[in-house]
Amino acid sequence: MFDSLSDKLQSALDGLKGHGKLTEKDIERAAREIRLALLEADVNFKVVKDFVAKVKERAMGVEVLESLTPAQQFVKIVNEELSNLMGSATAKLVFSPRPPTVIMMVGLQGSGKTTACGKLAKFLLGQGKSPAMVAGDVYRPAAVDQLKALGGQLNVPVYDEGTNADPVDIAKHGLEWARQTGRDVLIVDTAGRLHIDETLMEELARMRSQVKPHNILLVLDSMTGQDAVNVAVQFQEKVQFDGVILTKLDGDARGGAALSVRAVTGKPIKFASTGEKLDSFDYFHPDRMASRILGMGDVLSLIERAEGAMDEKKALELEKKLRKSQFTFEDFLDQLQQVRKMGSLQSILGMIPGAGKLKNLQIDDKAFDRVQALIHSMTVEERRHPELINGSRRRRIAVGSGSDIQAVNQLLNQFKQMQKMMKQLGSGKIPKNPFQMMGM
Repeated sequence: MFDSLSDKLQSALDGLKGHGKLTEKDIERAAREIRLALLEADVNFKVVKDFVAKVKERAMGVEVLESLTPAQQFVKIVNEELSNLMGSATAKLVFSPRPPTVIMMVGLQGSGKTTACGKLAKFLLGQGKSPAMVAGDVYRPAAVDQLKALGGQLNVPVYDEGTNADPVDIAKHGLEWARQTGRDVLIVDTAGRLHIDETLMEELARMRSQVKPHNILLVLDSMTGQDAVNVAVQFQEKVQFDGVILTKLDGDARGGAALSVRAVTGKPIKFASTGEKLDSFDYFHPDRMASRILGMGDVLSLIERAEGAMDEKKALELEKKLRKSQFTFEDFLDQLQQVRKMGSLQSILGMIPGAGKLKNLQIDDKAFDRVQALIHSMTVEERRHPELINGSRRRRIAVGSGSDIQAVNQLLNQFKQMQKMMKQLGSGKIPKNPFQMMGM
Protein backbone atom coordinates (compact mmCIF):
# COMPACT_ATOMS: atom_id res chain seq x y z
CA MET A 1 0.00 0.00 0.00
CA PHE A 2 2.78 2.44 0.87
CA ASP A 3 4.95 1.73 -2.18
CA SER A 4 4.25 5.03 -3.94
CA LEU A 5 4.59 7.09 -0.75
CA SER A 6 7.75 5.19 0.16
CA ASP A 7 9.32 5.87 -3.24
CA LYS A 8 8.59 9.60 -3.07
CA LEU A 9 9.77 10.04 0.52
CA GLN A 10 12.97 8.10 -0.18
CA SER A 11 13.54 10.22 -3.30
CA ALA A 12 13.15 13.41 -1.25
CA LEU A 13 15.61 12.16 1.37
CA ASP A 14 18.08 10.77 -1.18
CA GLY A 15 18.39 14.28 -2.58
CA LEU A 16 20.10 15.34 0.66
CA LYS A 17 22.79 12.66 0.57
CA GLY A 18 26.29 13.73 -0.30
CA HIS A 19 25.83 17.20 1.20
CA GLY A 20 28.62 18.00 3.66
CA LYS A 21 26.35 20.64 5.16
CA LEU A 22 22.63 21.23 4.81
CA THR A 23 21.39 24.76 4.25
CA GLU A 24 17.95 26.07 5.11
CA LYS A 25 17.22 26.01 1.37
CA ASP A 26 18.04 22.25 1.24
CA ILE A 27 15.71 21.57 4.16
CA GLU A 28 12.93 23.72 2.66
CA ARG A 29 13.17 21.81 -0.62
CA ALA A 30 13.09 18.41 1.11
CA ALA A 31 10.18 19.51 3.31
CA ARG A 32 8.23 20.64 0.24
CA GLU A 33 8.75 17.24 -1.44
CA ILE A 34 7.69 15.44 1.74
CA ARG A 35 4.55 17.59 1.93
CA LEU A 36 3.60 16.76 -1.65
CA ALA A 37 4.28 13.05 -1.14
CA LEU A 38 2.01 12.90 1.93
CA LEU A 39 -0.79 14.88 0.28
CA GLU A 40 -0.68 12.63 -2.79
CA ALA A 41 -0.92 9.64 -0.42
CA ASP A 42 -4.27 11.06 0.77
CA VAL A 43 -3.03 12.05 4.22
CA ASN A 44 -5.26 14.61 5.94
CA PHE A 45 -4.19 18.18 5.05
CA LYS A 46 -3.99 19.40 8.65
CA VAL A 47 -2.00 16.32 9.62
CA VAL A 48 0.47 16.99 6.79
CA LYS A 49 0.80 20.64 7.76
CA ASP A 50 1.56 19.81 11.41
CA PHE A 51 3.93 16.98 10.46
CA VAL A 52 6.03 19.08 8.08
CA ALA A 53 6.13 21.96 10.58
CA LYS A 54 7.55 19.65 13.28
CA VAL A 55 10.14 18.18 10.90
CA LYS A 56 11.27 21.64 9.77
CA GLU A 57 11.42 22.99 13.32
CA ARG A 58 13.70 20.15 14.43
CA ALA A 59 15.72 20.13 11.19
CA MET A 60 16.53 23.84 11.45
CA GLY A 61 18.10 23.21 14.85
CA VAL A 62 21.62 22.37 15.88
CA GLU A 63 21.17 18.58 15.59
CA VAL A 64 21.05 18.83 11.78
CA LEU A 65 22.72 22.05 10.68
CA GLU A 66 25.83 21.44 12.80
CA SER A 67 25.92 17.65 12.46
CA LEU A 68 28.76 15.78 10.79
CA THR A 69 26.16 13.65 8.97
CA PRO A 70 23.30 16.11 8.39
CA ALA A 71 21.43 13.94 5.85
CA GLN A 72 21.34 11.00 8.28
CA GLN A 73 20.15 13.26 11.08
CA PHE A 74 17.37 14.60 8.84
CA VAL A 75 16.27 11.05 7.95
CA LYS A 76 16.29 10.18 11.66
CA ILE A 77 14.00 13.14 12.40
CA VAL A 78 11.57 12.18 9.61
CA ASN A 79 11.57 8.57 10.85
CA GLU A 80 10.83 9.60 14.44
CA GLU A 81 8.09 12.07 13.48
CA LEU A 82 6.50 9.51 11.11
CA SER A 83 6.47 7.00 13.96
CA ASN A 84 4.95 9.58 16.33
CA LEU A 85 2.32 10.41 13.72
CA MET A 86 1.12 6.79 13.70
CA GLY A 87 1.21 6.40 17.46
CA SER A 88 4.84 6.13 18.59
CA ALA A 89 4.40 2.95 20.68
CA THR A 90 2.58 -0.31 19.94
CA ALA A 91 -0.90 -0.27 21.52
CA LYS A 92 -1.90 -3.65 22.95
CA LEU A 93 -5.27 -5.05 23.96
CA VAL A 94 -6.52 -4.58 27.52
CA PHE A 95 -7.26 -7.92 29.22
CA SER A 96 -9.59 -8.15 32.20
CA PRO A 97 -8.28 -9.79 35.41
CA ARG A 98 -11.70 -11.47 35.59
CA PRO A 99 -12.40 -13.33 32.34
CA PRO A 100 -13.89 -13.13 29.87
CA THR A 101 -12.35 -10.05 28.30
CA VAL A 102 -15.00 -8.62 25.97
CA ILE A 103 -13.92 -7.15 22.62
CA MET A 104 -16.63 -5.36 20.66
CA MET A 105 -16.00 -4.91 16.94
CA VAL A 106 -17.65 -1.93 15.23
CA GLY A 107 -17.48 -0.40 11.76
CA LEU A 108 -19.30 0.16 8.50
CA GLN A 109 -20.55 -2.65 6.31
CA GLY A 110 -17.87 -3.78 3.88
CA SER A 111 -14.92 -2.80 6.07
CA GLY A 112 -14.01 -6.46 6.69
CA LYS A 113 -15.38 -6.57 10.24
CA THR A 114 -16.56 -10.19 10.34
CA THR A 115 -13.34 -11.44 8.75
CA ALA A 116 -11.39 -9.32 11.27
CA CYS A 117 -13.24 -11.16 14.06
CA GLY A 118 -11.89 -14.46 12.72
CA LYS A 119 -8.38 -13.08 12.29
CA LEU A 120 -8.40 -11.67 15.82
CA ALA A 121 -9.60 -15.04 17.17
CA LYS A 122 -6.71 -16.81 15.41
CA PHE A 123 -4.27 -14.21 16.72
CA LEU A 124 -5.52 -14.74 20.28
CA LEU A 125 -5.22 -18.51 19.90
CA GLY A 126 -1.57 -17.94 19.09
CA GLN A 127 -1.29 -15.89 22.29
CA GLY A 128 -2.49 -18.84 24.37
CA LYS A 129 -6.04 -17.51 24.84
CA SER A 130 -9.29 -19.45 24.44
CA PRO A 131 -11.50 -17.06 22.46
CA ALA A 132 -15.16 -17.36 21.51
CA MET A 133 -17.24 -15.24 19.13
CA VAL A 134 -20.75 -13.83 19.13
CA ALA A 135 -22.69 -13.39 15.88
CA GLY A 136 -24.34 -10.02 16.54
CA ASP A 137 -24.75 -8.88 12.93
CA VAL A 138 -28.30 -10.00 12.19
CA TYR A 139 -28.92 -7.61 9.29
CA ARG A 140 -26.33 -8.45 6.67
CA PRO A 141 -27.25 -11.57 4.70
CA ALA A 142 -24.99 -14.51 5.55
CA ALA A 143 -23.02 -12.61 8.24
CA VAL A 144 -23.95 -15.20 10.87
CA ASP A 145 -23.05 -18.08 8.54
CA GLN A 146 -19.74 -16.41 7.65
CA LEU A 147 -18.76 -16.06 11.31
CA LYS A 148 -19.76 -19.66 12.05
CA ALA A 149 -17.70 -20.85 9.09
CA LEU A 150 -14.68 -18.94 10.40
CA GLY A 151 -15.25 -20.41 13.85
CA GLY A 152 -15.41 -23.92 12.43
CA GLN A 153 -12.19 -23.35 10.51
CA LEU A 154 -10.41 -22.21 13.70
CA ASN A 155 -12.18 -24.57 16.09
CA VAL A 156 -13.45 -21.49 17.96
CA PRO A 157 -17.07 -21.68 19.26
CA VAL A 158 -19.59 -19.14 17.97
CA TYR A 159 -22.73 -18.10 19.86
CA ASP A 160 -25.72 -17.14 17.74
CA GLU A 161 -29.49 -16.87 17.97
CA GLY A 162 -30.21 -16.62 14.28
CA THR A 163 -31.24 -13.41 12.55
CA ASN A 164 -34.54 -12.66 14.27
CA ALA A 165 -33.26 -11.85 17.77
CA ASP A 166 -32.24 -8.45 19.12
CA PRO A 167 -28.42 -7.97 18.73
CA VAL A 168 -28.12 -6.49 22.22
CA ASP A 169 -29.82 -9.54 23.74
CA ILE A 170 -27.59 -11.83 21.68
CA ALA A 171 -24.49 -10.06 23.07
CA LYS A 172 -25.80 -10.32 26.67
CA HIS A 173 -26.63 -14.00 26.34
CA GLY A 174 -23.33 -14.63 24.57
CA LEU A 175 -21.45 -13.12 27.52
CA GLU A 176 -23.21 -15.44 29.98
CA TRP A 177 -22.50 -18.40 27.70
CA ALA A 178 -18.79 -17.47 27.53
CA ARG A 179 -18.61 -17.34 31.33
CA GLN A 180 -20.29 -20.72 31.67
CA THR A 181 -18.06 -22.37 29.06
CA GLY A 182 -14.85 -20.95 30.54
CA ARG A 183 -13.77 -18.80 27.60
CA ASP A 184 -11.32 -16.04 28.52
CA VAL A 185 -11.96 -13.72 25.53
CA LEU A 186 -15.27 -12.94 23.82
CA ILE A 187 -15.27 -11.22 20.42
CA VAL A 188 -18.62 -9.62 19.58
CA ASP A 189 -19.35 -9.02 15.91
CA THR A 190 -21.84 -6.18 15.38
CA ALA A 191 -23.93 -4.88 12.53
CA GLY A 192 -22.64 -2.29 10.10
CA ARG A 193 -24.33 0.04 7.66
CA LEU A 194 -23.33 1.49 4.34
CA HIS A 195 -23.19 4.86 6.10
CA ILE A 196 -23.41 6.31 9.62
CA ASP A 197 -26.99 6.50 10.91
CA GLU A 198 -28.68 7.05 14.27
CA THR A 199 -30.19 3.56 14.41
CA LEU A 200 -26.77 1.95 14.12
CA MET A 201 -25.21 4.20 16.75
CA GLU A 202 -28.10 3.75 19.17
CA GLU A 203 -27.84 -0.04 18.90
CA LEU A 204 -24.07 0.05 19.48
CA ALA A 205 -24.50 2.37 22.45
CA ARG A 206 -27.09 0.01 24.01
CA MET A 207 -24.80 -2.97 23.45
CA ARG A 208 -21.89 -1.13 25.04
CA SER A 209 -24.04 -0.31 28.06
CA GLN A 210 -25.22 -3.90 28.47
CA VAL A 211 -22.04 -5.94 27.94
CA LYS A 212 -19.49 -3.31 29.10
CA PRO A 213 -16.68 -4.31 26.70
CA HIS A 214 -13.07 -3.93 27.79
CA ASN A 215 -12.04 -3.07 24.23
CA ILE A 216 -14.05 -1.46 21.43
CA LEU A 217 -12.20 -1.77 18.14
CA LEU A 218 -13.18 0.20 15.05
CA VAL A 219 -12.54 -1.74 11.85
CA LEU A 220 -11.53 0.59 9.02
CA ASP A 221 -10.98 -0.23 5.38
CA SER A 222 -7.67 1.51 4.60
CA MET A 223 -8.55 1.49 0.88
CA THR A 224 -11.18 4.19 1.49
CA GLY A 225 -8.65 6.93 2.23
CA GLN A 226 -10.04 10.11 3.74
CA ASP A 227 -13.50 8.55 4.08
CA ALA A 228 -12.00 6.17 6.64
CA VAL A 229 -10.85 9.15 8.70
CA ASN A 230 -14.30 10.76 8.52
CA VAL A 231 -15.89 7.48 9.65
CA ALA A 232 -13.43 7.24 12.55
CA VAL A 233 -14.29 10.77 13.70
CA GLN A 234 -18.03 10.01 13.72
CA PHE A 235 -17.62 6.69 15.53
CA GLN A 236 -15.40 8.41 18.08
CA GLU A 237 -18.09 11.00 18.77
CA LYS A 238 -20.89 8.44 19.10
CA VAL A 239 -19.34 5.21 20.38
CA GLN A 240 -15.93 6.22 21.81
CA PHE A 241 -13.83 3.32 20.57
CA ASP A 242 -10.46 2.36 22.09
CA GLY A 243 -8.44 1.51 19.01
CA VAL A 244 -8.47 0.80 15.29
CA ILE A 245 -8.03 -2.29 13.14
CA LEU A 246 -6.82 -1.32 9.67
CA THR A 247 -7.85 -3.86 7.04
CA LYS A 248 -6.64 -4.35 3.45
CA LEU A 249 -3.20 -2.88 4.06
CA ASP A 250 -2.00 -5.17 1.27
CA GLY A 251 -4.07 -3.20 -1.24
CA ASP A 252 -2.82 -0.68 -3.76
CA ALA A 253 -4.52 2.43 -2.37
CA ARG A 254 -2.53 5.46 -1.24
CA GLY A 255 -2.58 4.59 2.48
CA GLY A 256 -3.30 8.03 3.91
CA ALA A 257 -5.83 6.67 6.39
CA ALA A 258 -3.15 4.79 8.28
CA LEU A 259 -1.13 7.97 8.67
CA SER A 260 -4.10 10.21 9.52
CA VAL A 261 -6.48 8.29 11.76
CA ARG A 262 -4.45 8.37 14.96
CA ALA A 263 -3.56 12.06 14.62
CA VAL A 264 -7.20 13.02 13.93
CA THR A 265 -8.97 10.86 16.53
CA GLY A 266 -6.27 10.47 19.17
CA LYS A 267 -6.95 6.72 19.21
CA PRO A 268 -4.18 4.24 18.35
CA ILE A 269 -4.06 1.78 15.48
CA LYS A 270 -3.90 -1.51 17.38
CA PHE A 271 -3.96 -4.10 14.59
CA ALA A 272 -3.19 -4.31 10.89
CA SER A 273 -4.61 -6.86 8.46
CA THR A 274 -2.19 -7.39 5.60
CA GLY A 275 -3.69 -10.20 3.52
CA GLU A 276 -6.62 -12.50 2.90
CA LYS A 277 -5.35 -15.40 5.04
CA LEU A 278 -6.45 -15.59 8.67
CA ASP A 279 -2.88 -15.35 9.93
CA SER A 280 -2.22 -12.11 8.00
CA PHE A 281 -2.96 -10.12 11.13
CA ASP A 282 -0.81 -8.66 13.89
CA TYR A 283 -0.29 -5.77 16.25
CA PHE A 284 0.45 -2.51 14.44
CA HIS A 285 3.96 -1.26 15.20
CA PRO A 286 4.25 2.46 14.28
CA ASP A 287 8.05 2.56 14.54
CA ARG A 288 8.45 -0.50 12.31
CA MET A 289 5.97 0.82 9.76
CA ALA A 290 7.81 4.15 9.65
CA SER A 291 11.09 2.33 8.98
CA ARG A 292 9.52 0.31 6.18
CA ILE A 293 8.02 3.40 4.55
CA LEU A 294 11.47 5.04 4.57
CA GLY A 295 13.09 1.95 3.05
CA MET A 296 14.91 0.92 6.24
CA GLY A 297 13.23 -2.47 6.43
CA ASP A 298 11.67 -4.12 9.46
CA VAL A 299 14.14 -6.62 10.84
CA LEU A 300 12.27 -7.14 14.13
CA SER A 301 9.08 -8.25 12.38
CA LEU A 302 11.13 -10.45 10.05
CA ILE A 303 12.73 -12.17 13.05
CA GLU A 304 9.36 -12.62 14.76
CA ARG A 305 7.87 -14.16 11.63
CA ALA A 306 10.83 -16.48 11.28
CA GLU A 307 10.61 -17.56 14.92
CA GLY A 308 6.92 -18.32 14.50
CA ALA A 309 7.37 -20.24 11.25
CA MET A 310 10.63 -22.11 11.71
CA ASP A 311 10.79 -25.46 13.46
CA GLU A 312 13.82 -25.40 15.78
CA LYS A 313 14.17 -29.20 15.81
CA LYS A 314 14.17 -29.36 12.00
CA ALA A 315 16.67 -26.51 11.86
CA LEU A 316 19.09 -28.48 14.07
CA GLU A 317 18.61 -31.57 11.91
CA LEU A 318 19.36 -29.52 8.79
CA GLU A 319 22.48 -28.08 10.43
CA LYS A 320 23.79 -31.62 11.05
CA LYS A 321 23.13 -32.56 7.44
CA LEU A 322 24.91 -29.47 6.16
CA ARG A 323 27.96 -30.34 8.22
CA LYS A 324 28.00 -33.68 6.43
CA SER A 325 27.34 -31.97 3.06
CA GLN A 326 23.93 -33.67 2.81
CA PHE A 327 21.04 -31.71 1.31
CA THR A 328 18.12 -33.37 -0.47
CA PHE A 329 14.92 -32.32 -2.21
CA GLU A 330 13.08 -33.36 0.98
CA ASP A 331 15.14 -30.84 2.95
CA PHE A 332 14.54 -28.19 0.29
CA LEU A 333 10.77 -28.82 0.31
CA ASP A 334 10.70 -28.63 4.10
CA GLN A 335 12.59 -25.32 4.12
CA LEU A 336 10.37 -23.94 1.36
CA GLN A 337 7.21 -24.74 3.32
CA GLN A 338 8.58 -23.10 6.47
CA VAL A 339 9.55 -19.95 4.57
CA ARG A 340 6.07 -19.76 3.02
CA LYS A 341 4.53 -19.76 6.49
CA MET A 342 6.11 -16.34 6.93
CA GLY A 343 3.89 -14.84 4.21
CA SER A 344 4.44 -13.75 0.64
CA LEU A 345 8.07 -13.35 -0.38
CA GLN A 346 7.34 -9.84 -1.63
CA SER A 347 6.22 -8.89 1.90
CA ILE A 348 9.32 -10.56 3.38
CA LEU A 349 11.49 -8.63 0.93
CA GLY A 350 9.92 -5.39 2.18
CA MET A 351 11.27 -6.15 5.66
CA ILE A 352 14.87 -6.44 4.50
CA PRO A 353 16.71 -3.09 4.78
CA GLY A 354 17.47 -1.67 1.34
CA ALA A 355 15.71 -4.49 -0.49
CA GLY A 356 12.81 -2.22 -1.42
CA LYS A 357 15.10 -0.53 -3.94
CA LEU A 358 15.49 -3.76 -5.91
CA LYS A 359 12.66 -2.79 -8.24
CA ASN A 360 13.61 -5.30 -10.92
CA LEU A 361 13.47 -8.24 -8.52
CA GLN A 362 10.08 -9.80 -9.32
CA ILE A 363 9.12 -12.63 -7.00
CA ASP A 364 6.27 -14.88 -8.12
CA ASP A 365 4.89 -16.85 -5.17
CA LYS A 366 3.05 -19.12 -7.62
CA ALA A 367 6.44 -20.27 -8.89
CA PHE A 368 6.88 -22.00 -5.54
CA ASP A 369 3.59 -23.83 -6.07
CA ARG A 370 5.03 -25.16 -9.30
CA VAL A 371 8.28 -26.17 -7.58
CA GLN A 372 6.34 -28.01 -4.87
CA ALA A 373 4.27 -29.81 -7.51
CA LEU A 374 7.47 -30.96 -9.26
CA ILE A 375 8.99 -32.27 -6.02
CA HIS A 376 5.74 -33.99 -4.99
CA SER A 377 5.79 -35.78 -8.37
CA MET A 378 9.13 -37.38 -7.50
CA THR A 379 9.41 -40.69 -5.69
CA VAL A 380 10.94 -40.75 -2.20
CA GLU A 381 14.09 -42.29 -3.67
CA GLU A 382 14.36 -39.54 -6.31
CA ARG A 383 13.99 -36.80 -3.70
CA ARG A 384 16.81 -38.30 -1.66
CA HIS A 385 19.00 -39.13 -4.66
CA PRO A 386 18.35 -36.60 -7.48
CA GLU A 387 21.21 -38.11 -9.50
CA LEU A 388 18.83 -41.02 -10.28
CA ILE A 389 16.54 -38.77 -12.30
CA ASN A 390 17.21 -39.72 -15.94
CA GLY A 391 15.31 -38.81 -19.12
CA SER A 392 12.32 -41.13 -18.62
CA ARG A 393 11.98 -40.11 -14.97
CA ARG A 394 12.05 -36.43 -15.96
CA ARG A 395 9.20 -37.02 -18.41
CA ARG A 396 7.17 -38.79 -15.70
CA ILE A 397 7.78 -35.97 -13.19
CA ALA A 398 6.80 -33.36 -15.80
CA VAL A 399 3.52 -35.14 -16.62
CA GLY A 400 2.72 -35.80 -12.96
CA SER A 401 3.17 -32.14 -12.02
CA GLY A 402 1.34 -30.75 -15.05
CA SER A 403 4.56 -29.14 -16.23
CA ASP A 404 7.15 -29.78 -18.96
CA ILE A 405 10.68 -31.20 -19.28
CA GLN A 406 12.20 -27.69 -19.32
CA ALA A 407 10.76 -26.93 -15.86
CA VAL A 408 12.16 -30.20 -14.49
CA ASN A 409 15.59 -29.48 -15.98
CA GLN A 410 15.56 -25.95 -14.60
CA LEU A 411 14.70 -27.18 -11.10
CA LEU A 412 17.43 -29.83 -11.18
CA ASN A 413 20.02 -27.27 -12.32
CA GLN A 414 18.99 -24.82 -9.59
CA PHE A 415 19.09 -27.61 -7.03
CA LYS A 416 22.67 -28.48 -8.02
CA GLN A 417 23.63 -24.84 -7.43
CA MET A 418 21.90 -24.94 -4.06
CA GLN A 419 23.76 -28.12 -3.09
CA LYS A 420 27.06 -26.41 -3.86
CA MET A 421 26.06 -23.42 -1.74
CA MET A 422 24.90 -25.65 1.09
CA LYS A 423 28.30 -27.36 1.04
CA GLN A 424 29.89 -23.91 1.34
CA LEU A 425 27.64 -23.14 4.31
CA GLY A 426 28.51 -26.48 5.86
CA SER A 427 32.21 -25.68 5.58
CA GLY A 428 31.71 -22.18 6.99
CA LYS A 429 31.85 -20.28 3.68
CA ILE A 430 29.18 -17.70 2.87
CA PRO A 431 27.72 -17.65 -0.68
CA LYS A 432 28.31 -14.43 -2.61
CA ASN A 433 24.66 -14.26 -3.70
CA PRO A 434 22.26 -15.71 -1.10
CA PHE A 435 19.24 -14.84 -3.31
CA GLN A 436 20.30 -17.64 -5.67
CA MET A 437 19.62 -20.13 -2.87
CA MET A 438 15.89 -19.68 -3.48
CA GLY A 439 16.27 -19.64 -7.25
CA MET A 440 15.41 -15.92 -7.47
